[in-house]
Amino acid sequence: QVHLVESGGGLVPAGGSLRLSCEASGQGASTYAMAWLRQAPGKDRELVAAINWSRGGLRYYADSVKGRFTISRDNAKTTITLQMNSLNQEDTALYYCAAGLQFTRRAEDYTYRGQGTQVTVSS
Repeated sequence: QVHLVESGGGLVPAGGSLRLSCEASGQGASTYAMAWLRQAPGKDRELVAAINWSRGGLRYYADSVKGRFTISRDNAKTTITLQMNSLNQEDTALYYCAAGLQFTRRAEDYTYRGQGTQVTVSS
């Protein structure tokens, strides 16, 4: 069982930046693949970015955020961050920290999720 707690959401003007953080705890938390998902009203949950468990490991980014978002993981592998730059209104969503047994490109494979943190980008 992995417990995930997000922080760092908020209101930001278009073109601005935000940094989301997630603390993972529980047995084996450092061995899980970690990810950020998001869900906007009326839309399906989307895998935004993912990182493998190993230090400096594999990363995945959705096409919509490539070049703007960066996912990283600390040495202890229990804290992940999502640096979001050049935000636009389409990035407005509830962002979830998530964990899964394997590094994949499918949102549904990250079965452990936090409560979410709201990101709102104003015009």
